[in-house]
Parts: sequence; structure tokens; C-alpha cells
Amino acid sequence: MDVPIEVIRSNVAAALEEDLGTGDLHKDLILDDSPVRGTIITRSSGILCGTAWVNEVYRQVSEEVSVEWIHEDGAALNPNDQLASISGPPSALLAAERNALNFLQLLSGTATRTREFVQLIAHTKAKILDSRKTIPGLRLAQKYAVSVGGGTNHRIGLFDAILIKENHIAACGGIQSAVYRAREVHPGVFVEVEVENTDELVQAIRSKADRIMLDNFKVLQLREAVRLARSYSTFADEAIELEASGGIDRSNVVQVAETGVDCISLGTLTNDVESLDFSFGMSR
Repeated sequence: MDVPIEVIRSNVAAALEEDLGTGDLHKDLILDDSPVRGTIITRSSGILCGTAWVNEVYRQVSEEVSVEWIHEDGAALNPNDQLASISGPPSALLAAERNALNFLQLLSGTATRTREFVQLIAHTKAKILDSRKTIPGLRLAQKYAVSVGGGTNHRIGLFDAILIKENHIAACGGIQSAVYRAREVHPGVFVEVEVENTDELVQAIRSKADRIMLDNFKVLQLREAVRLARSYSTFADEAIELEASGGIDRSNVVQVAETGVDCISLGTLTNDVESLDFSFGMSR
């Protein structure tokens, strides 16, 4: 996915305002602010992501800084790989350092975790999806990182798709009523239904939702759900997409994917990120 430059600028502006406040007190410690060169290297393996945010950090701090990338987003990294060469006044490089690395380590960590899950189930047809469980204010950034890691983006928010959950179903008087209402008031919008058992699954199938989320289904239940959905698809000549969600991690994601579900959504991609380790060094 592409992230609008306005979003990147807003992400960076908020981070710099939080960190720099009224100004970097350390600037007054620098006696010689003539240009120097710095490098960013990685201390760990993973997938690079976030170069546009790094570029914007340096741009907003000082127009005198230039950044040259050796690798692009999506590149596989090894420990001690040099990623970028940066030149400019030391006051600017030091003021930008922490925020540049923060964006880089978070988004690279998100992309790396996503790539791990994608590779684990590469022998199946299932896709890895993200969720709305993102760091506030950085949803598009993290969803971009998921796409860089080879994952697929679920809905961005409450505005671009409808996911009918338990409370929606109760308020509408049932699954079919909820789906029909969604189609009526928002024609053409993608509609998904979350179900918690086989009875609800059958109702969701009959409602002709675009996708059905199987919440916390065990492996045997997932297999039965796939069988039911395929039987209906054959009868009605309509494909039904199934999404497994809840209680899925590295220990069971392969088993889940091998049941035949179409996609697997994982909040851990964005809300439980292990950041990659990057380092910045500077010399004249």
C-alpha cells in the first residue's frame, strides 16, 4: 500500500514536537557545526521498512541534511549491514537521530514479524492479514509495514469496510438482519461477519456476507467450517471467504493455514512488535 506524504509528514511532525519541544538543548554544546557524515547500520537480521519516515525526519529538522540509502524498503538485512549514508550539520543529525531510528526500528520490526508468518504458511493458499490493533496515530505506517513484509491489509478503519460483530448482531436482531441492513445503507461496501460457532457460521453463509471471520475456532472446527463453506459454494456457485482469527501464533499458524481457510488475521503483527536494532554513527 502507498501512504500519502501528508500522513508521513504528520507522523513525523508529531514525533518531533514531542521530542524537541522548544528546542534541542544539546545544540549549544556543539562548537563546530560544519557538515559531517553519519551512517545507519543494523545490529540484527530482518526486513527494512520506514525509509520515507526517516527521510522526512531529517527534512523537517534541516534542509541541509541529505540521505542516501543503500537498501530499499523490503530488503533483507543482516547484522552490520550499512543502510544509509547521511550528511549535514551535526546539530541536525543528532536532533533527528532518535526519531529517525524510532520509525525505522518500529516499522522494520513490523515488516519482519509479518514476513516470518508469511513464510511459515507459504505452502498454503492462506494470506496473513493485519488488524486495527495498531499504535494510535501510526495505523497507516504499520499497515504499510505489513504490506512490505508480504502481508495483506485488512480494513483500515471503521470507514472503509463493515465487520459485523456480536454486539452489532444483537442490536440488529440477528446475523441476516445485520448483513441485509449493511447492504441496504452502504451498498457496494465490503461486509464481513464474525461468528463464534457452527450455527452462526451457517447463518452467515446464508446471509451471503463477503467474508466470515471464525473467531477462536479450534483446528477441527476450522476444517468443518471450510467443508461447510465449500459445500455451499458448490451448491450456490458463490465463493465464500473464510478468515481465522484469535489465539493464533507461531506455534499453530501452520495448522490453521492447512485447514484451508483463505486468510488469517493477527493482531500481533502490529501490537506486539519486537523492534529491530539499528545504530547511528557520525564522523568528520
